Amino acid sequence: MKIAQVSPVFERVPPKAYGGTERVISYLTEELVRQGHEVTLFASGDSITAARLVPAIPESTRLDPQRQEWMIYLTMMLDRVRAMATEFDVIHFHTDYLHFPLTRTLPVPHVTTMHGRLDLPHLVPLYRHFDDIPLISISRSQRGPLPWVNWVDTVYHGLPTDLYAFHAKPGEYFAFVGRISPEKRVDRAIEIAVRCGVPLKIAAKIDIADQTYFKECIEKLFRHPLIEYIGEIGENDKRELLGGARALLFPIDWPEPFGLVLIEAFACGTPVIAYRHGSVPEIVEEGVTGFMVTNQEEALQAAQKIEDIDRARCRRTFEQRFAAQRMAENYLQVYQKIGNAYRQSKPE
Repeated sequence: MKIAQVSPVFERVPPKAYGGTERVISYLTEELVRQGHEVTLFASGDSITAARLVPAIPESTRLDPQRQEWMIYLTMMLDRVRAMATEFDVIHFHTDYLHFPLTRTLPVPHVTTMHGRLDLPHLVPLYRHFDDIPLISISRSQRGPLPWVNWVDTVYHGLPTDLYAFHAKPGEYFAFVGRISPEKRVDRAIEIAVRCGVPLKIAAKIDIADQTYFKECIEKLFRHPLIEYIGEIGENDKRELLGGARALLFPIDWPEPFGLVLIEAFACGTPVIAYRHGSVPEIVEEGVTGFMVTNQEEALQAAQKIEDIDRARCRRTFEQRFAAQRMAENYLQVYQKIGNAYRQSKPE
């Protein structure tokens, strides 16, 4: 197939450090190329890919000290997608809802993966207006706030099986990976580690929007001798951090659409202790890849028995459920489905 993948321009594909959406786009793109498909990636010019790259901007915008206006470049990129549309059998968007008006005029099938949260009230009128746009969810729970839109399928994220090595014997620490923000609840992770007497390594970025929260609520917690704040890390460092962890702590307080770090931990053989929100019950298998909890006392109990989890079985579960090959195959089925529906809808 001739497939277009349309990425945001905030981060390169793959990102240098944090950036779940762009990382998934990269894994999908490279796997589709590996399987012999002709893939065109619309993304920032510093992206690294085996696909044909159509750059929207020389470099991604989030780490650009000049703070370039991303909307300008995204708008130009979407117009280029429109101009090139007939070159593709399907166009796969990852740009949230910003391309929705464009899709009204596209002469080829298209589909959009929704990567973010959909439980915000102001989204309702938008999706009511565009309730015919074919959408893919990354978990069933993500659909909850908007069950009436045109959901085509759910496709879970996947990782290349050689990206993370299996670690049979962990180190003596817990890990927290993600963002320092109210919904990620690093404060809960710190409490769990301190009460267990286990060191906690925190690899997380602090967005500008979360600086006040960090200063007022979190910074003082980092002074505890068991807490080590590493900062934002790249792929290589994350492999070592997750692989060596006794467990990944994922004490979220929001409807997480997927949680990519969960399957990254599984790939290392590292179990998780996660709060039962959003996609977590779909991703974590209780007693197999970790434990799900609803409060801190349950989290502490889970931490005490985390060594009961078979790390080899964690890895096998990752390979069976969350390999990039499976993700790509599931997307190819979606492409065929929407392609058939598009052809049937065209007048004779």
